[in-house]
Amino acid sequence: MSLDFFFYPSSVAVFGSFREGAIAREILRNIVEGGFEGRIVPVNPKGGSVEIAGRTFEVRRRLDEPVDVAIIAVPAKIVPPLIDDIGPLIRGAVVISAGFSEVGNDELERELVEKARKHGVRLIGPNCAGIFGVHGKFFGSFEVRVKPGGLALISQSGAFGGAALAMGNDEGIGFSAFVSYGNASDLNESDFIEYFADDGNTRAVALYIEGVKEGRRFLKALRYASERKPVIVLKAGKSASGARAAASHTGSLAGSYGIYRAVFRQAGAIEVEEMEELFDAAKAFEMYPRAGKRVVVVTNSGGPGVLATDKLERLGLEIARLSEETVDELRSFLPSQCSVKNPIDLIADADYERYKRTIETVCGDGNVDSLLVICVPPIFVPSEEIARAVIEANCDKPIIVNFMAGELVKDGVELLERNGIKNFPTPERAARALKWLSEGFSP
Repeated sequence: MSLDFFFYPSSVAVFGSFREGAIAREILRNIVEGGFEGRIVPVNPKGGSVEIAGRTFEVRRRLDEPVDVAIIAVPAKIVPPLIDDIGPLIRGAVVISAGFSEVGNDELERELVEKARKHGVRLIGPNCAGIFGVHGKFFGSFEVRVKPGGLALISQSGAFGGAALAMGNDEGIGFSAFVSYGNASDLNESDFIEYFADDGNTRAVALYIEGVKEGRRFLKALRYASERKPVIVLKAGKSASGARAAASHTGSLAGSYGIYRAVFRQAGAIEVEEMEELFDAAKAFEMYPRAGKRVVVVTNSGGPGVLATDKLERLGLEIARLSEETVDELRSFLPSQCSVKNPIDLIADADYERYKRTIETVCGDGNVDSLLVICVPPIFVPSEEIARAVIEANCDKPIIVNFMAGELVKDGVELLERNGIKNFPTPERAARALKWLSEGFSP
């Protein structure tokens, strides 16, 4: 089922109040400031006009022309009759409004779905934070805008989704789409998983769930998507108390965590434990589809190299055994103080040439699947110099980098980012990124 009209619409209507601070106005602002190139129709029975980002829009008293999608932020009791009125003119509706099954108002939600189905309208929500179609320049939500990239984020919780988008910006992650689906009265997580599995702009799918309503359908969708691209899942409500909280939050049945865990494994999805891990996995998959388990660590500081090695082994990865030819070549150009065993310690004064030649040498070793490159530069070695070595090294294997820390490596990290290389701020997080890649999608 194509949901392109939601994520790549050519026209949108926004229903609600457009006074300062109102949700509908903020959504309208996001759409305009985000550069949406299609038709925008604000609607409110009072009419008038609204000025956003230097543009003035006439506020229609009612929708009188067809649009792809309607974004609705009006009182809950008004939503079903509104859908009945505009149903012939829209293909989909994103219902931001709360006050439905999540507060026990099941009958109103049933009425909403009945009205939508009567007109063949697909629903997202109610009780949601909206959607982004980033490559369509469509920011139909009141959450922070993000830069284009390959991650589609599906979130049952609007607040989690908003926080995740903001954190993603801080982490340098690019997004293809975002959808907060709230009560899932019509479209649910399975629909979005299947859609993004086939979306050309999406390289990986991240999913935050508390519970699902259709278990068999969910397993089928998850398996379908995991065969095509990495699917990263963060499940909330694992404990008994968390499960009760999840059930009260969205009205979904959280169920036994053991069952969910088995489903994730059976479907080939990658389960993470916390938000930080979700973003580490997303960053890794934005760069590479997968990586083998044999890792070489290249560092200019012994301590972080040891930490990375410990973490890699605890995660079930292998510290690659370098061939004698590789060891001999490393000895031919590295100072005698350097360690040429894995991890390779280039010592503190390692410069561009030392990093670049080392990376290229170990990259050519058939016993090596991937590299973890660590840089803790002394004040006399600019971090940008080492970043250039990583960027310019002739290596066709996955390279995960850990430049640390803070202002000391700021310029180097920015240079890496501009060249599509994500930084992982600790050796442990870099190691974990390689773990996700070792479990990832295999075309």
